[in-house]
Amino acid sequence: MQGQARAYILIEAEAGQVGAVIATLRSIDGVHTADPVTGPYDIVVMIETSDQRDVGRLVMNDIHAIDGIKRTITCLAI
Repeated sequence: MQGQARAYILIEAEAGQVGAVIATLRSIDGVHTADPVTGPYDIVVMIETSDQRDVGRLVMNDIHAIDGIKRTITCLAI
């Protein structure tokens, strides 16, 4: 999918849940990559949608609903 809006989502996951969270993230339409990382966050996700409003909807409706996610930060690409 070639989207018009791109965002990076920094995710802090519950202990022991990174693998399950990544598997769920990778099944969501609009998620291009979901990778485990080192540092203060556990997962970095890159999403592309048709517009910026859809970024918010995807994060709020789909990503925040995943069990095992403690907190997210959304960074819109400019």
